[in-house]
Amino acid sequence: MATTATARTRGAAPSAPGPPAGPPARLRFGYASGSLVTATFTTLPGLLLLPYLTDTLGVGAALAGAVVFVPKAWDALLNPLVGRASDRTRTRWGARRPYVLWGGLAMAAAFALTFAGPLPGAAGAWFTAAGYLLTATAFAFFQVPYVAMPAELADRDEDRMRLVGGRVAVIGVAALVTGAAAPALIDAGGGGLAGHRWAGVFGAVVIALGALWVFAGTAATPGTAATPGPAGPSGGAPPGRLPVAESEPGLRRQFAAARANPSFTALLRCAVVQSAATGVLLAGAPYFADHVLRDSAGLGALVVAFVAPNLLTVPLWSRLRGRRGYAWASALFAAGCLLLLAAPALPDAAVLAVMALAGAGHAGQLLFLYAMLPQCIARGGARGGSRRAGVLSGLFTTCEGLGVAAGPFLFGLVLQLSGYVSSGTGRAAEQSAAAELGVLAGFAALPALATAAAVVLLRGYDRPPAPTDP
Repeated sequence: MATTATARTRGAAPSAPGPPAGPPARLRFGYASGSLVTATFTTLPGLLLLPYLTDTLGVGAALAGAVVFVPKAWDALLNPLVGRASDRTRTRWGARRPYVLWGGLAMAAAFALTFAGPLPGAAGAWFTAAGYLLTATAFAFFQVPYVAMPAELADRDEDRMRLVGGRVAVIGVAALVTGAAAPALIDAGGGGLAGHRWAGVFGAVVIALGALWVFAGTAATPGTAATPGPAGPSGGAPPGRLPVAESEPGLRRQFAAARANPSFTALLRCAVVQSAATGVLLAGAPYFADHVLRDSAGLGALVVAFVAPNLLTVPLWSRLRGRRGYAWASALFAAGCLLLLAAPALPDAAVLAVMALAGAGHAGQLLFLYAMLPQCIARGGARGGSRRAGVLSGLFTTCEGLGVAAGPFLFGLVLQLSGYVSSGTGRAAEQSAAAELGVLAGFAALPALATAAAVVLLRGYDRPPAPTDP
Protein backbone atom coordinates (compact mmCIF):
# COMPACT_ATOMS: atom_id res chain seq x y z
CA MET A 1 0.00 0.00 0.00
CA ALA A 2 2.86 2.33 0.77
CA THR A 3 4.30 1.58 -2.65
CA THR A 4 0.95 2.36 -4.31
CA ALA A 5 0.66 5.63 -2.38
CA THR A 6 4.20 6.55 -3.39
CA ALA A 7 3.44 5.80 -7.04
CA ARG A 8 0.32 7.93 -6.89
CA THR A 9 2.30 10.73 -5.32
CA ARG A 10 4.99 10.52 -7.97
CA GLY A 11 2.47 10.41 -10.76
CA ALA A 12 0.34 13.30 -9.49
CA ALA A 13 0.48 16.53 -11.41
CA PRO A 14 2.29 19.29 -9.55
CA SER A 15 -0.01 21.75 -7.85
CA ALA A 16 -0.44 25.16 -9.50
CA PRO A 17 1.73 27.84 -7.95
CA GLY A 18 -0.12 30.29 -5.72
CA PRO A 19 -0.05 34.03 -6.07
CA PRO A 20 3.35 35.68 -5.48
CA ALA A 21 4.02 36.41 -1.84
CA GLY A 22 4.07 40.10 -0.95
CA PRO A 23 6.80 41.83 1.04
CA PRO A 24 7.33 40.19 4.45
CA ALA A 25 5.90 41.95 7.49
CA ARG A 26 9.37 42.71 8.85
CA LEU A 27 10.28 44.55 5.66
CA ARG A 28 6.99 46.44 5.49
CA PHE A 29 7.31 47.59 9.10
CA GLY A 30 11.01 48.37 8.74
CA TYR A 31 10.53 50.49 5.66
CA ALA A 32 7.44 52.23 7.03
CA SER A 33 9.25 53.21 10.24
CA GLY A 34 11.35 55.66 8.22
CA SER A 35 8.24 57.82 8.07
CA LEU A 36 8.87 58.70 11.72
CA VAL A 37 11.78 60.74 10.38
CA THR A 38 9.91 62.20 7.41
CA ALA A 39 6.77 63.10 9.34
CA THR A 40 8.66 64.68 12.23
CA PHE A 41 10.74 66.82 9.89
CA THR A 42 7.66 67.92 7.95
CA THR A 43 5.20 68.31 10.83
CA LEU A 44 7.15 69.93 13.65
CA PRO A 45 9.00 72.66 11.70
CA GLY A 46 5.86 73.13 9.62
CA LEU A 47 3.79 73.74 12.74
CA LEU A 48 6.29 75.37 15.07
CA LEU A 49 9.11 77.08 13.22
CA LEU A 50 7.29 80.05 11.68
CA PRO A 51 5.37 81.01 14.88
CA TYR A 52 8.53 80.35 16.92
CA LEU A 53 10.33 82.96 14.83
CA THR A 54 7.50 85.52 14.73
CA ASP A 55 5.97 85.15 18.21
CA THR A 56 8.94 84.06 20.37
CA LEU A 57 12.02 85.53 18.68
CA GLY A 58 10.20 88.60 17.31
CA VAL A 59 11.27 88.14 13.66
CA GLY A 60 9.19 89.80 10.94
CA ALA A 61 6.83 87.44 9.12
CA ALA A 62 8.45 87.78 5.68
CA LEU A 63 11.97 87.28 7.07
CA ALA A 64 10.77 84.32 9.13
CA GLY A 65 9.34 82.75 5.98
CA ALA A 66 12.71 83.21 4.27
CA VAL A 67 14.47 81.48 7.18
CA VAL A 68 12.21 78.46 6.66
CA PHE A 69 12.64 78.50 2.87
CA VAL A 70 16.41 78.96 2.37
CA PRO A 71 17.51 75.55 3.77
CA LYS A 72 15.11 73.86 1.36
CA ALA A 73 16.55 75.85 -1.53
CA TRP A 74 19.96 74.48 -0.48
CA ASP A 75 18.46 70.99 -0.55
CA ALA A 76 17.42 71.62 -4.16
CA LEU A 77 21.12 71.63 -5.04
CA LEU A 78 22.08 68.83 -2.66
CA ASN A 79 19.39 66.19 -3.24
CA PRO A 80 20.38 65.08 -6.77
CA LEU A 81 24.02 64.83 -5.67
CA VAL A 82 23.04 62.67 -2.71
CA GLY A 83 20.95 60.48 -5.01
CA ARG A 84 23.85 60.08 -7.42
CA ALA A 85 26.19 59.20 -4.55
CA SER A 86 23.83 56.54 -3.21
CA ASP A 87 23.47 55.06 -6.71
CA ARG A 88 27.23 54.56 -6.83
CA THR A 89 27.66 53.33 -3.23
CA ARG A 90 28.64 49.72 -2.57
CA THR A 91 29.02 48.61 1.07
CA ARG A 92 28.33 45.49 3.08
CA TRP A 93 25.22 47.33 4.38
CA GLY A 94 23.93 48.05 0.88
CA ALA A 95 23.69 51.18 -1.24
CA ARG A 96 20.99 53.11 0.63
CA ARG A 97 21.05 51.91 4.23
CA PRO A 98 24.26 53.65 5.39
CA TYR A 99 22.81 57.00 4.31
CA VAL A 100 19.52 56.24 6.05
CA LEU A 101 21.29 55.46 9.33
CA TRP A 102 23.92 58.20 9.55
CA GLY A 103 21.80 60.84 7.85
CA GLY A 104 18.97 60.19 10.30
CA LEU A 105 21.19 60.30 13.40
CA ALA A 106 22.90 63.52 12.26
CA MET A 107 19.50 65.00 11.56
CA ALA A 108 18.32 64.19 15.10
CA ALA A 109 21.23 66.12 16.64
CA ALA A 110 20.72 69.12 14.33
CA PHE A 111 16.97 69.17 14.99
CA ALA A 112 17.56 69.54 18.73
CA LEU A 113 19.91 72.47 18.00
CA THR A 114 17.28 74.20 15.86
CA PHE A 115 15.00 74.75 18.84
CA ALA A 116 17.75 75.04 21.49
CA GLY A 117 17.26 78.83 21.56
CA PRO A 118 20.31 79.96 23.62
CA LEU A 119 19.57 83.62 22.84
CA PRO A 120 16.42 85.65 22.15
CA GLY A 121 15.88 88.08 19.30
CA ALA A 122 18.00 88.35 16.16
CA ALA A 123 20.90 86.28 17.59
CA GLY A 124 18.50 83.45 18.39
CA ALA A 125 17.02 83.70 14.91
CA TRP A 126 20.46 83.26 13.32
CA PHE A 127 21.15 80.27 15.58
CA THR A 128 17.81 78.75 14.59
CA ALA A 129 18.51 79.32 10.90
CA ALA A 130 21.89 77.59 11.19
CA GLY A 131 20.40 74.63 13.05
CA TYR A 132 17.62 74.24 10.51
CA LEU A 133 20.12 74.39 7.63
CA LEU A 134 22.09 71.54 9.23
CA THR A 135 18.85 69.60 9.80
CA ALA A 136 17.80 70.01 6.17
CA THR A 137 21.25 68.93 4.97
CA ALA A 138 21.15 65.75 7.05
CA PHE A 139 17.56 65.14 5.95
CA ALA A 140 18.69 65.08 2.32
CA PHE A 141 21.14 62.27 3.12
CA PHE A 142 18.32 60.33 4.80
CA GLN A 143 15.34 61.04 2.58
CA VAL A 144 16.73 60.64 -0.93
CA PRO A 145 18.00 57.07 -0.43
CA TYR A 146 14.89 56.25 1.63
CA VAL A 147 12.52 57.31 -1.14
CA ALA A 148 14.52 55.27 -3.68
CA MET A 149 14.12 52.01 -1.74
CA PRO A 150 10.65 50.77 -2.85
CA ALA A 151 11.71 50.50 -6.50
CA GLU A 152 14.47 48.13 -5.37
CA LEU A 153 12.71 46.32 -2.52
CA ALA A 154 9.88 44.99 -4.72
CA ASP A 155 9.41 44.25 -8.41
CA ARG A 156 5.59 44.42 -8.63
CA ASP A 157 3.41 47.52 -8.50
CA GLU A 158 1.14 45.82 -5.95
CA ASP A 159 4.04 45.19 -3.59
CA ARG A 160 5.34 48.71 -3.97
CA MET A 161 1.86 49.98 -3.15
CA ARG A 162 1.94 47.92 0.05
CA LEU A 163 5.28 49.39 1.04
CA VAL A 164 4.14 52.91 0.26
CA GLY A 165 0.79 52.33 1.98
CA GLY A 166 2.61 51.41 5.18
CA ARG A 167 4.78 54.47 4.81
CA VAL A 168 1.75 56.76 4.48
CA ALA A 169 0.04 55.11 7.47
CA VAL A 170 3.09 55.69 9.67
CA ILE A 171 3.30 59.27 8.43
CA GLY A 172 -0.20 59.64 9.85
CA VAL A 173 0.73 58.05 13.19
CA ALA A 174 3.93 60.06 13.53
CA ALA A 175 2.31 63.35 12.55
CA LEU A 176 -0.56 62.61 14.93
CA VAL A 177 1.76 61.93 17.88
CA THR A 178 4.36 64.63 17.25
CA GLY A 179 1.88 67.27 16.12
CA ALA A 180 -0.23 66.82 19.25
CA ALA A 181 2.60 66.19 21.73
CA ALA A 182 4.99 69.00 20.76
CA PRO A 183 2.57 71.91 21.46
CA ALA A 184 1.67 70.24 24.77
CA LEU A 185 5.38 69.94 25.65
CA ILE A 186 5.91 73.61 24.85
CA ASP A 187 3.08 74.59 27.19
CA ALA A 188 4.28 72.19 29.91
CA GLY A 189 7.80 73.63 29.60
CA GLY A 190 6.55 77.15 30.24
CA GLY A 191 6.32 78.29 26.63
CA GLY A 192 8.83 80.61 24.99
CA LEU A 193 12.43 79.49 24.57
CA ALA A 194 12.35 76.89 27.37
CA GLY A 195 9.24 75.18 26.07
CA HIS A 196 10.58 74.96 22.52
CA ARG A 197 13.78 73.32 23.76
CA TRP A 198 11.70 70.40 25.06
CA ALA A 199 9.92 70.14 21.72
CA GLY A 200 13.28 70.03 19.95
CA VAL A 201 14.59 67.21 22.13
CA PHE A 202 11.34 65.27 21.67
CA GLY A 203 11.56 65.57 17.88
CA ALA A 204 15.22 64.49 17.92
CA VAL A 205 14.38 61.30 19.84
CA VAL A 206 11.61 60.36 17.39
CA ILE A 207 13.90 60.98 14.40
CA ALA A 208 16.70 58.85 15.86
CA LEU A 209 14.31 55.96 16.57
CA GLY A 210 12.94 56.09 13.04
CA ALA A 211 16.42 56.02 11.48
CA LEU A 212 17.50 53.05 13.60
CA TRP A 213 14.33 51.06 12.89
CA VAL A 214 14.37 51.53 9.12
CA PHE A 215 18.05 50.57 9.03
CA ALA A 216 17.43 47.38 11.02
CA GLY A 217 14.15 46.47 9.31
CA THR A 218 15.50 46.58 5.75
CA ALA A 219 18.57 44.42 6.44
CA ALA A 220 19.12 41.33 4.27
CA THR A 221 16.18 42.13 1.99
CA PRO A 222 15.98 42.40 -1.80
CA GLY A 223 17.60 45.49 -3.19
CA THR A 224 19.64 46.28 -0.07
CA ALA A 225 22.61 44.02 -0.71
CA ALA A 226 25.93 45.69 -1.22
CA THR A 227 26.52 43.99 -4.55
CA PRO A 228 24.59 41.51 -6.68
CA GLY A 229 25.05 38.02 -5.30
CA PRO A 230 25.82 34.85 -7.24
CA ALA A 231 23.41 33.94 -9.99
CA GLY A 232 20.44 31.74 -9.31
CA PRO A 233 19.51 28.57 -11.18
CA SER A 234 18.22 30.49 -14.19
CA GLY A 235 21.38 32.53 -14.50
CA GLY A 236 19.82 35.71 -13.11
CA ALA A 237 19.74 37.11 -9.63
CA PRO A 238 19.60 34.57 -6.80
CA PRO A 239 16.27 33.74 -5.17
CA GLY A 240 15.04 36.45 -2.83
CA ARG A 241 17.27 39.17 -4.26
CA LEU A 242 16.47 41.64 -6.98
CA PRO A 243 19.15 42.32 -9.60
CA VAL A 244 20.94 45.63 -9.19
CA ALA A 245 21.77 47.34 -12.47
CA GLU A 246 24.68 49.63 -13.02
CA SER A 247 24.26 53.37 -12.65
CA GLU A 248 24.46 55.64 -15.66
CA PRO A 249 27.82 57.40 -16.07
CA GLY A 250 26.77 61.00 -15.44
CA LEU A 251 24.15 63.25 -13.86
CA ARG A 252 23.68 65.21 -17.06
CA ARG A 253 22.54 62.12 -18.95
CA GLN A 254 20.22 61.11 -16.14
CA PHE A 255 18.64 64.58 -15.98
CA ALA A 256 18.07 64.35 -19.73
CA ALA A 257 16.39 60.99 -19.23
CA ALA A 258 14.14 62.49 -16.54
CA ARG A 259 13.15 65.38 -18.81
CA ALA A 260 12.31 62.96 -21.62
CA ASN A 261 9.95 61.03 -19.33
CA PRO A 262 6.62 62.95 -19.38
CA SER A 263 5.18 60.92 -16.51
CA PHE A 264 8.08 61.78 -14.21
CA THR A 265 8.22 65.47 -15.12
CA ALA A 266 4.45 65.77 -14.60
CA LEU A 267 4.85 64.11 -11.21
CA LEU A 268 7.58 66.60 -10.28
CA ARG A 269 5.44 69.61 -11.19
CA CYS A 270 2.52 68.22 -9.25
CA ALA A 271 4.65 67.38 -6.19
CA VAL A 272 6.10 70.86 -5.76
CA VAL A 273 2.71 72.61 -5.96
CA GLN A 274 0.87 70.09 -3.80
CA SER A 275 3.62 70.17 -1.18
CA ALA A 276 3.30 73.96 -1.08
CA ALA A 277 -0.40 73.52 -0.27
CA THR A 278 0.50 71.18 2.60
CA GLY A 279 3.19 73.59 3.80
CA VAL A 280 0.71 76.47 3.93
CA LEU A 281 -1.76 74.39 5.92
CA LEU A 282 0.86 73.32 8.46
CA ALA A 283 2.37 76.78 8.84
CA GLY A 284 -1.02 78.44 9.16
CA ALA A 285 -2.50 76.07 11.74
CA PRO A 286 -1.06 77.81 14.85
CA TYR A 287 -2.15 81.22 13.56
CA PHE A 288 -5.59 79.84 12.67
CA ALA A 289 -5.98 78.45 16.20
CA ASP A 290 -4.83 81.71 17.81
CA HIS A 291 -6.59 84.34 15.70
CA VAL A 292 -9.62 82.62 14.13
CA LEU A 293 -10.62 80.02 16.73
CA ARG A 294 -9.30 82.19 19.60
CA ASP A 295 -7.90 79.07 21.26
CA SER A 296 -4.16 78.43 21.08
CA ALA A 297 -4.67 75.14 22.94
CA GLY A 298 -6.86 74.00 20.04
CA LEU A 299 -3.81 73.47 17.81
CA GLY A 300 -3.39 69.88 18.99
CA ALA A 301 -7.03 69.08 18.19
CA LEU A 302 -6.63 70.56 14.69
CA VAL A 303 -3.58 68.39 14.05
CA VAL A 304 -5.35 65.26 15.30
CA ALA A 305 -8.40 65.97 13.14
CA PHE A 306 -6.25 66.47 10.05
CA VAL A 307 -3.92 63.51 10.53
CA ALA A 308 -6.20 60.84 12.02
CA PRO A 309 -7.93 60.06 8.68
CA ASN A 310 -4.57 58.75 7.40
CA LEU A 311 -5.06 55.69 9.59
CA LEU A 312 -8.61 55.05 8.37
CA THR A 313 -8.67 56.00 4.69
CA VAL A 314 -5.42 54.63 3.23
CA PRO A 315 -6.92 51.12 2.68
CA LEU A 316 -9.87 52.75 0.86
CA TRP A 317 -7.67 54.96 -1.33
CA SER A 318 -5.54 51.91 -2.21
CA ARG A 319 -8.42 50.63 -4.34
CA LEU A 320 -7.81 53.43 -6.82
CA ARG A 321 -4.72 54.04 -8.93
CA GLY A 322 -2.63 56.80 -10.40
CA ARG A 323 -3.87 60.15 -11.66
CA ARG A 324 -7.55 59.34 -11.27
CA GLY A 325 -7.16 58.47 -7.60
CA TYR A 326 -5.07 61.58 -7.02
CA ALA A 327 -7.76 63.78 -8.60
CA TRP A 328 -10.48 62.37 -6.30
CA ALA A 329 -8.29 62.81 -3.23
CA SER A 330 -7.42 66.37 -4.26
CA ALA A 331 -11.08 67.27 -4.72
CA LEU A 332 -11.78 66.13 -1.16
CA PHE A 333 -8.80 68.05 0.21
CA ALA A 334 -9.71 71.27 -1.63
CA ALA A 335 -13.35 71.04 -0.52
CA GLY A 336 -12.28 70.76 3.10
CA CYS A 337 -9.94 73.75 2.79
CA LEU A 338 -12.60 75.96 1.20
CA LEU A 339 -15.14 75.04 3.87
CA LEU A 340 -12.70 76.38 6.46
CA LEU A 341 -13.47 79.88 5.18
CA ALA A 342 -16.70 79.57 7.17
CA ALA A 343 -14.80 78.69 10.37
CA PRO A 344 -15.60 81.98 12.23
CA ALA A 345 -19.31 81.08 12.02
CA LEU A 346 -18.94 77.36 12.78
CA PRO A 347 -18.86 75.59 16.14
CA ASP A 348 -15.55 74.01 17.10
CA ALA A 349 -16.81 70.48 16.42
CA ALA A 350 -17.77 71.42 12.86
CA VAL A 351 -14.34 72.98 12.25
CA LEU A 352 -12.68 69.75 13.38
CA ALA A 353 -14.98 67.74 11.07
CA VAL A 354 -13.98 69.94 8.14
CA MET A 355 -10.30 69.47 9.01
CA ALA A 356 -10.90 65.71 9.02
CA LEU A 357 -12.42 65.97 5.54
CA ALA A 358 -9.32 67.77 4.27
CA GLY A 359 -7.13 65.23 6.06
CA ALA A 360 -8.87 62.31 4.37
CA GLY A 361 -8.12 63.87 0.99
CA HIS A 362 -4.53 64.56 1.98
CA ALA A 363 -3.98 60.90 2.91
CA GLY A 364 -4.98 59.90 -0.62
CA GLN A 365 -2.78 62.58 -2.17
CA LEU A 366 0.28 61.28 -0.33
CA LEU A 367 -0.47 57.66 -1.18
CA PHE A 368 -0.84 58.29 -4.91
CA LEU A 369 2.16 60.61 -5.21
CA TYR A 370 4.43 58.18 -3.38
CA ALA A 371 3.09 55.17 -5.32
CA MET A 372 3.53 56.87 -8.71
CA LEU A 373 7.20 57.65 -8.03
CA PRO A 374 8.50 54.03 -7.81
CA GLN A 375 6.34 53.19 -10.83
CA CYS A 376 8.17 55.89 -12.82
CA ILE A 377 11.54 54.64 -11.55
CA ALA A 378 10.78 50.99 -12.32
CA ARG A 379 9.44 51.70 -15.79
CA GLY A 380 12.41 53.91 -16.58
CA GLY A 381 14.77 51.18 -15.44
CA ALA A 382 12.95 48.60 -17.57
CA ARG A 383 13.35 50.79 -20.66
CA GLY A 384 16.95 51.77 -20.13
CA GLY A 385 18.37 49.00 -17.95
CA SER A 386 20.21 51.54 -15.84
CA ARG A 387 20.08 52.22 -12.14
CA ARG A 388 19.02 55.82 -11.57
CA ALA A 389 16.58 55.43 -8.69
CA GLY A 390 18.70 57.65 -6.45
CA VAL A 391 18.83 60.57 -8.86
CA LEU A 392 15.13 60.39 -9.73
CA SER A 393 14.14 60.14 -6.07
CA GLY A 394 16.53 63.02 -5.37
CA LEU A 395 14.76 65.18 -7.94
CA PHE A 396 11.38 64.22 -6.48
CA THR A 397 12.53 64.94 -2.92
CA THR A 398 13.91 68.29 -4.07
CA CYS A 399 10.57 69.31 -5.55
CA GLU A 400 8.63 68.04 -2.56
CA GLY A 401 10.96 69.82 -0.13
CA LEU A 402 10.85 73.08 -2.05
CA GLY A 403 7.08 72.96 -2.00
CA VAL A 404 6.88 72.27 1.73
CA ALA A 405 9.27 75.19 2.36
CA ALA A 406 7.54 77.50 -0.11
CA GLY A 407 4.28 77.05 1.82
CA PRO A 408 5.45 78.83 5.00
CA PHE A 409 7.23 81.45 2.88
CA LEU A 410 4.01 82.21 0.98
CA PHE A 411 2.00 82.23 4.18
CA GLY A 412 4.55 84.58 5.75
CA LEU A 413 4.13 86.96 2.81
CA VAL A 414 0.36 86.89 3.28
CA LEU A 415 0.84 87.74 6.96
CA GLN A 416 3.23 90.56 6.12
CA LEU A 417 0.93 92.05 3.49
CA SER A 418 -2.07 91.88 5.81
CA GLY A 419 -0.21 93.74 8.58
CA TYR A 420 0.59 90.94 11.01
CA VAL A 421 2.41 92.18 14.15
CA SER A 422 5.27 90.01 15.45
CA SER A 423 6.03 89.51 19.15
CA GLY A 424 9.11 88.65 21.18
CA THR A 425 7.22 87.60 24.30
CA GLY A 426 6.41 84.01 23.44
CA ARG A 427 2.74 84.87 22.97
CA ALA A 428 1.00 86.14 19.85
CA ALA A 429 0.19 89.86 19.81
CA GLU A 430 -3.29 91.24 19.24
CA GLN A 431 -3.95 91.62 15.52
CA SER A 432 -6.06 93.91 13.36
CA ALA A 433 -9.14 92.69 11.50
CA ALA A 434 -7.16 92.81 8.24
CA ALA A 435 -4.41 90.60 9.70
CA GLU A 436 -6.96 88.09 10.98
CA LEU A 437 -8.59 88.01 7.55
CA GLY A 438 -5.16 87.37 6.05
CA VAL A 439 -4.67 84.42 8.40
CA LEU A 440 -8.02 82.92 7.37
CA ALA A 441 -7.56 83.48 3.63
CA GLY A 442 -4.01 82.17 3.63
CA PHE A 443 -4.92 79.09 5.64
CA ALA A 444 -8.08 78.11 3.72
CA ALA A 445 -8.03 79.52 0.19
CA LEU A 446 -4.35 79.26 -0.71
CA PRO A 447 -4.06 75.44 -0.27
CA ALA A 448 -7.25 74.89 -2.30
CA LEU A 449 -5.94 76.98 -5.20
CA ALA A 450 -2.57 75.23 -5.13
CA THR A 451 -4.26 71.81 -5.15
CA ALA A 452 -6.33 72.70 -8.21
CA ALA A 453 -3.13 73.72 -10.00
CA ALA A 454 -1.44 70.45 -8.97
CA VAL A 455 -4.22 68.36 -10.52
CA VAL A 456 -3.84 70.24 -13.80
CA LEU A 457 -0.05 69.84 -13.76
CA LEU A 458 -0.38 66.06 -13.39
CA ARG A 459 -2.22 65.71 -16.69
CA GLY A 460 0.93 64.54 -18.52
CA TYR A 461 1.49 61.60 -16.19
CA ASP A 462 -0.02 58.98 -18.52
CA ARG A 463 1.68 60.32 -21.64
CA PRO A 464 4.06 57.78 -23.27
CA PRO A 465 7.80 58.52 -23.06
CA ALA A 466 9.65 60.26 -25.85
CA PRO A 467 11.39 57.96 -28.37
CA THR A 468 14.76 59.26 -27.20
CA ASP A 469 14.16 58.26 -23.58
CA PRO A 470 16.94 55.77 -22.70
